[in-house]
Amino acid sequence: MTKNRSSANKGVFCAAVCANRQIRQRFYRLRLEFSGAGAEAFSNFKPGQFAELDLCDTALPPAKTIPEDLSNAAGRKILLRRPFSFTDVTMQGDKTLVDILYCVVGPATLRMTTLAAGNSVSIIGPLGNGFWVPGGKKRAVLVAGGMGAGPLEYLAKILTADYPGIEAIALAGAKMAKELPFEGRLDEISQQLGFSLPVFAKYGIQSVVATDDGSAGHHGLVTDCLSEWLGGPDLASESMIIYSCGPEVMLARVAEIAKEKKIDCQVSMERRMACGFGVCQSCAVECRVSDSSETIYKLCCEDGPVFDGMEVVF
Repeated sequence: MTKNRSSANKGVFCAAVCANRQIRQRFYRLRLEFSGAGAEAFSNFKPGQFAELDLCDTALPPAKTIPEDLSNAAGRKILLRRPFSFTDVTMQGDKTLVDILYCVVGPATLRMTTLAAGNSVSIIGPLGNGFWVPGGKKRAVLVAGGMGAGPLEYLAKILTADYPGIEAIALAGAKMAKELPFEGRLDEISQQLGFSLPVFAKYGIQSVVATDDGSAGHHGLVTDCLSEWLGGPDLASESMIIYSCGPEVMLARVAEIAKEKKIDCQVSMERRMACGFGVCQSCAVECRVSDSSETIYKLCCEDGPVFDGMEVVF
């Protein structure tokens, strides 16, 4: 998985809804199926890339099921597509199946909950540039904050399948246990064995959970777990890489730690990406110019959303 430029085969495709499961309060997993040209285009989807979903004609759920804090915003008209990364991509014959992890936070994601098997969704993609694996790496640390877990789940699958020489560990954090976007309970036995999260355990990848309030796993920030884990005696920074996705304040700290430890680091940035392919210019990210004190602005949708952590000005 080398560094890639924005997909040349992007286009507008129609996907069929296979399933839309609620996995815990406000968190859902949506499975879509592409056929024909869409199946071919998304079969090469890289972890960290994204797609834009058209939800403007998607129905609202029954009024009694709408969370109180969204009752006023629920009726707003959805004008722009919404960007989502994938948690998994699977080829089955001439079809490509993709999974999306989403959280109900506004009128668009609220409407997504009504998508059911047999519905169709208009999707633009694949878009952006995903994570890449530089040569010589033997260890990968996946650091997720909240919904940042999605693309890192898919990255875990790719690392396991295509890079058996790389040992990976996942660190996942959230403000509290109920905001961890994972299925199942975090039982004590699994945590003691180092396999807290089934989504990573199924690839043989150990995981550590951190919550700000201590309601699950480590009591504190996931970046504190990262610092502690990197403080071990056998740190070989040149053969290690950190991949991270989550809130920007967390990404800034991850990049800072990586710089202190002289470890390669890639961060997946989040911006409002109204178009997804560089036309609206609304998703600028300030970046450093190599060997210079100057900075320039790059587009999250075209140049990212994954950037070298040392490049971004946080």
